[in-house]
Amino acid sequence: MPTITAFESSPDRGRGQARDMRVRWALEEIGQPYDVRLVSFKQMKQPAHLALHPFGQIPTFEDGDLALFESGAIVLHLAERHAGLLPLGANARSRAIAWMFAALNTLEPPIVELGMAMLFERDKSWYEARLPMLQDRVRVRLGELSARLGDADWLDGAFSAGDLMMVTVLRRLNTSGLLDEYPDIAAYVARGEARPAFRRAFEAQLAAFTAASRS
Repeated sequence: MPTITAFESSPDRGRGQARDMRVRWALEEIGQPYDVRLVSFKQMKQPAHLALHPFGQIPTFEDGDLALFESGAIVLHLAERHAGLLPLGANARSRAIAWMFAALNTLEPPIVELGMAMLFERDKSWYEARLPMLQDRVRVRLGELSARLGDADWLDGAFSAGDLMMVTVLRRLNTSGLLDEYPDIAAYVARGEARPAFRRAFEAQLAAFTAASRS
């Protein structure tokens, strides 16, 4: 079975926002059993883990003699080798992959910047002045996404790896209040979270956090 790495004690406190969640969800969607190796923050900076992930982060993915890092690369690898995450048609497959890149390169950067400010800059003198700017940057992207999504269930026809990545990125806004301003996007995220594969992945990550908290 492939093995992935995840936080021994996740900083998201079991809310399913750590990036191993994306890989767990993909594995559940394709029906691939997997093992999880939990690593501490200290272990992530040790040579053994750095050999798998040169930047000392999670997740990593090991399957036989293949080792990968970066959640997007891992999900794409799985999607290309198993049915269920990419359409059969060549053009539709390319569009689904484009949505994966859009989630990671266009939506995630301003969302992460906002989240980091809300977590670590609240006590700074510039926080109150900077926050509206960061929120508006996210609103621009949400507005553009909303215009494209319209009343469709998914981004481009059937559910794909593009939707998987987009939903996991958008979930980072769950506590920001911004999704409430875009009911169509909030409903889109809820559809992703309602998928049985997502629920299984979420429960697995939550169980790991709960067990670590009790030890």
